[in-house]
Amino acid sequence: MDRRGRSRGMIPLLALHTFSEYYRLRRKPPVTAGLLAANTLIYLRPGALDALLPSMDEVFFNAHLILEYKDLKRFFLSPFCHLGEPHLVYNMLSLLWKGTQLESMMGSAEFASMVAALLAMSQGMTLLLSKSLCVFFDSNKAYYSEYSVGFSGILFAMKVVLNAYSDEMTYVHGLLVPARYAAWAELILIQMFVPGVSFIGHLGGILAGILYLRLKGLYSGSDPLTLLLKGLSGVVSWPFRFVRGLFRRRRISGRGTVGRSPSGWSDSTTWRCQACTYDNYGLLSVCEMCGMSRGVSGPPSRRVSPQSEDLSLEELRRRRVERFEQ
Repeated sequence: MDRRGRSRGMIPLLALHTFSEYYRLRRKPPVTAGLLAANTLIYLRPGALDALLPSMDEVFFNAHLILEYKDLKRFFLSPFCHLGEPHLVYNMLSLLWKGTQLESMMGSAEFASMVAALLAMSQGMTLLLSKSLCVFFDSNKAYYSEYSVGFSGILFAMKVVLNAYSDEMTYVHGLLVPARYAAWAELILIQMFVPGVSFIGHLGGILAGILYLRLKGLYSGSDPLTLLLKGLSGVVSWPFRFVRGLFRRRRISGRGTVGRSPSGWSDSTTWRCQACTYDNYGLLSVCEMCGMSRGVSGPPSRRVSPQSEDLSLEELRRRRVERFEQ
């Protein structure tokens, strides 16, 4: 895969699969979509984005460099970088499956808060494990100097959260295991059969998921980050809701209202059905609501002006009941 945006075909398949999944979802999870797009764009580095993003060598997670030089760029950016197209596509398919379920259950604001927390926790756990192995087991300096990238640590944490309270069984690479232990089974199987993966990074993700659940259990209600994200979401969406409200009208069908004529209609544009009190356009000869002809079922229909006295709610209800009991 060329870093300047040429794909060997796996990314278009990922995009096609993502669109098909989103099409069938009743509620489209925006945070999951944003994470998928961000990871893919960072990998492809199209156009001017290539010059803005740091190189892979600058963002590799390395415990020694992070602690020695306080290189927080490696700490926060390494999860969003991937070594190759298969690495990216596998992680994004996993994110699509886990993210849509968790975001649908939790809501977008809380899901975004959880992802941010799991990112910090999983990276922190990986850093702590690497340093601890170096301090207590001097022969394990390899973990302390290990380079790694990818979203898989967060995905392991998300799997722990997703399956924490499940009593079902699930398949992990062909092996049937209890769902709540699926992350542990996948950790062992991947380490056995996939060379070059970061055992410490995946283990840090699992421990981060467990820690998140423990902290969540101690605190009832929304966390401060979730409240902040909800507030920001409300501020951003307010103009759209305001504009949408301007065009929202209280009506039943496309051309009339019940009980009262809008103030903008003139005396010659509407007539009120005597059977159901529905206000129709003056050009119509049949009531849109009940189908009665104009002037039928009672005295001739009178035209309604904005100054005419409105019928009470009880009168409207009584007339409708009488109409449909006939």
